[in-house]
Amino acid sequence: MQAAKSVVISCAGIGSRLGLGTTKALINIHGKSLIRWQLELFQEAEDIRVVVGFEAHDVIEEVRQYRPDAIFVFNHSYFETKTGASYCLGARDGNAYALEYDGDLLVHPDDMKKLWSAEGEWIAYADQMSDDAIFVRVNERGEVLSFSRESGDYEWTGPCCLKREHIAYTSGNVYNQLEPHLPLPGIKIRACNIDTHGDYERALKFVESWG
Repeated sequence: MQAAKSVVISCAGIGSRLGLGTTKALINIHGKSLIRWQLELFQEAEDIRVVVGFEAHDVIEEVRQYRPDAIFVFNHSYFETKTGASYCLGARDGNAYALEYDGDLLVHPDDMKKLWSAEGEWIAYADQMSDDAIFVRVNERGEVLSFSRESGDYEWTGPCCLKREHIAYTSGNVYNQLEPHLPLPGIKIRACNIDTHGDYERALKFVESWG
């Protein structure tokens, strides 16, 4: 039997590089907010935790339309911290495993089903698509060995899944929380991070490709 998982969606950040004047969770992707696209990927999840900060009220209102059972966690230090802090706060008091999903991420629905059924701890990665990528180096078994800002085999897009007790607090990024536990099983997916306007344009085309 698969261990229970909590889903932590990190939506606390400002997203200033995108330049669309709103938190990334609320940007419009073909008539739906980004957070709605994400929630639709987790229809099977019983425990969804949305970490909010910037424009928290608007994000909460949007989420409640589609998942009134969602748990909201506040990252009051969203201006000084990155997604690692939100992951730790969201996973606290959750299930044995916590699946981390960045608020600026889109994963192909078929690949999300694969990730949801994956057991244990893992890291997802994809072919490079983003303007400002973080890379992973993998071995012949596809396990993630290291992260780099410079180069690697694939782009680290997320999501990832860790045991709750392995999620240490950091003001930095999620990959900083993953590094002490490497190597970890890797799963290749189709995904798109949205950090810049160029990423946003690619995300529109990415969703169109789902058919």
